[in-house]
Amino acid sequence: MKDLLSRLRALVGDAHVLTHEDPATDLSAWEQDWRKRAHGRSLAVVRPGSTVEVAEVVKACVAARVSIVPQGGNTGLVVGSVPDDTGTQVVLSLRRMNVVRELDAANLTFTVEAGCVLQDLQEVAERADLLFPLSLAAEGSCTIGGNLSTNAGGTQVVRYGNTRDLCLGLEVVTAQGEIWHGLGGLRKDNTGYDLRNLFVGSEGTLGIITAATLKLYPRPAARLTAWTAVPSLDAAVTLLGLAHQQLGAGLTGFEVMGQFALSLVDKHFSQLRVPLWRDAPYCVLLENSDSESDAHARQQFERLLETALEREVLSDAVVAESLAQAKQLWHMRESIPLAQAEEGLNIKHDISVPVSRIPAFCQETDALLQREIPGVRLVNFGHLGDGNLHYNVQAPEGADGPLFLNSYEEKLNSLVFDAVKRYHGSISAEHGIGSLKVGKLPHYKDPVALALMRQIKQSLDPLNLLNPGRVIEP
Repeated sequence: MKDLLSRLRALVGDAHVLTHEDPATDLSAWEQDWRKRAHGRSLAVVRPGSTVEVAEVVKACVAARVSIVPQGGNTGLVVGSVPDDTGTQVVLSLRRMNVVRELDAANLTFTVEAGCVLQDLQEVAERADLLFPLSLAAEGSCTIGGNLSTNAGGTQVVRYGNTRDLCLGLEVVTAQGEIWHGLGGLRKDNTGYDLRNLFVGSEGTLGIITAATLKLYPRPAARLTAWTAVPSLDAAVTLLGLAHQQLGAGLTGFEVMGQFALSLVDKHFSQLRVPLWRDAPYCVLLENSDSESDAHARQQFERLLETALEREVLSDAVVAESLAQAKQLWHMRESIPLAQAEEGLNIKHDISVPVSRIPAFCQETDALLQREIPGVRLVNFGHLGDGNLHYNVQAPEGADGPLFLNSYEEKLNSLVFDAVKRYHGSISAEHGIGSLKVGKLPHYKDPVALALMRQIKQSLDPLNLLNPGRVIEP
């Protein structure tokens, strides 16, 4: 291993190969996952500064038969980017690769390196009077390489799609250390297999994404946000249908939040003054982006809300009167995971179900969980517009959190995932599989699909050195 470390230092510089040899070096930022559920120990954290350096690092690790864990901002929720505890894996951090290589306004694209922080890319687009629409709670620290590797979703999928839908081209280092130069900004390229979509969402198990060409959009002339109280999930689905009809492509966000989820925000962040949550079992946060004017957007919004009130689809609504108010409403929605963490340890689920079946799924599964484990509290919220719920489970009030997780996590996961399967959904909507769900996947994925996935992994990474133990077991 000393020979490998010497080689890595020669490739990227001594300052960019971090090891435990120096007792003063703290590697926890790279070795511990964001939720602090897993803490590994690496052989080294290597921080290349270019694609060529990434390729050379991979070649060196392949020669030494040392596995590699690619890592971006390390904000994932499925333990997919931290090393195991053997002390034999190399963490390959891409954070130094944070250059915007090109912005092509006429083509509505920019080409960026994998270590660029998502919020920085949003600001680059904004300075060019353009929009990069990917938006999620971790945008201040997550990197675009990680977003691509997990096919991240976020709050605007209903209009712009997942990260996959925003990507036109990739640059990738293969498991053999070769570089695939696929950074074309083409919207049409029908010349064989779509390698781009193979690597997007593969969680670093097939290749290491080092750069991407991404779509940009004209900035909307107006963006309005409303917070509404709805009497049921059925009413929320009806409201979504009305919003599609009356706002069309202007509907850019549609989030649902259960009453208990909002009560946690009110309890732990009372300064936010969450509106309407006491008045209804669910609230909906929706956003309308308009290419014409603020007046036109507001007229559309008012017509939608009036129709919904007439049909008793909603009972009350608050419309943001300024950008600051809109940001405050979104901040309340994004504070739910933080409030849940303040309440104590919990069991997270990132599931998707066809939108039309979400009310029945929740009614059945809510009752099932209460029957099986009396007193559990459901923190149900998420992206109703695209069928993605964060259907989380909090321990009964006053219960010991760690003991609850140890006693019930496996059972609760099986109950929820079995219900998802009955409703033809997915056990992972936007967070990925990582190592947290790799053992579950064979029970809920089509066996033919699993066999094809294994063949792809074997073909592209025959030595199983890229992020082993994630997504799919050999």
